[in-house]
Order: sequence, then structure tokens, then C-alpha cells
Amino acid sequence: MAGPVGTPGSRKLRRGFGWLTLLGAVLVLGGVVGLVYTGVATLTSMVLFGWLLLVGGLVGLLQAVQSRGSNFFWLGVVVAALNLAAGIVVIRNPVGTAEALTMFAALLFLTGGVFRLVGSVVVRGPQFGWTLVQGAFGVLLGLLVLFDWPHSSLYVLGCFFSLALLFDGLGLIAIGTGGRQMVDLVSAPPPEDQEQSHD
Repeated sequence: MAGPVGTPGSRKLRRGFGWLTLLGAVLVLGGVVGLVYTGVATLTSMVLFGWLLLVGGLVGLLQAVQSRGSNFFWLGVVVAALNLAAGIVVIRNPVGTAEALTMFAALLFLTGGVFRLVGSVVVRGPQFGWTLVQGAFGVLLGLLVLFDWPHSSLYVLGCFFSLALLFDGLGLIAIGTGGRQMVDLVSAPPPEDQEQSHD
């Protein structure tokens, strides 16, 4: 439990939740800017994705070298090499990667929507209406992205990336502000102590 108001423990907790709120605000700002400039957000997300693949490939290669006496050595080397190669391709050609991933996302929306539509009609469960709406929305979204491809690759991934930043930031802000309020409530002196201090 946190100590009384002003103790190092409560101040440290409040500071930590304050930093969490600040990080959430930065993410929200990045999400809003990304929604305004979706093309830049798409290219940024692709470059970040490429660097994540590169770092993951290097880490996997180091782990494979450290476990070179095991049976999984060559599997680790192959997976690390694939990650490194994919990272280089993504960084060197972020536009082409965005086009390919947008096509994949559109096909995913389309097939998922069709399966939901067929499943809702065949099963007709208690969530029939909601599943039908979800399926129709998935099919519509997939068709819209496909019909505007490859131009849609300039904004679809950036929009998703920015929305993820926005909602993650809002979640961090809620956790940070709620945590600070909880620290204040827990560390506040009981009412009888306040009355005695006034006396």
C-alpha cells in the first residue's frame, strides 16, 4: 500500500502515472497527425516494420550462433536470414511493400466477410444480425480497397497505423489519469485524521 501523501512511494507512483499519461498524449498526437497525413504514416509504418524485421533477424542470428550445437541451429539461421532479407526489401522499397500488404489486407477483409456472411446465414445463431453486419462490412471494405488499389495502399495502412496509435494513446491516458486518482485516494489520510489535524 502507498504511504501518506507526500511520501517518496506515492510521489514515485504519481510520477510514473504522469509519464504514462504524457506518453499517451504523444501517441494520440501522432495518431491524429497520421490520420491527416496518411501517406507519410504509411511510409513511416513500412520503414519501422522493415527495421523491426532487421533487428529481429539480427537477434535471431545471434541466438542461433549461441545455440549452434543444438538441433535447431540451421532452422534459426534460415529464419533469421529470411527476416534480414525481408527487412532489407521493405526498407529499400516501402511503396511496393505497402501495395503488397494492402492487397493482402483487402483479400483478408473480403474472405473474412464472406465467411461471416455464409456462417451467419447457415447457422442463424443468436448473434445472426450482428454477424451479418460484420460480414457485409468486411466484404464492402475489402471491395473498396481492391477497387482503388494500388492507390489505396497510400492511405489504408497509414490509416490503420494511425488509428492504432490513437487508441493506444487514449488507453494510456486513461490508465495514467486513473492511476494518479487511485494513488491520491489510497494515500489520502482518513477523515478522522483530517478532523484531528483541524482541531
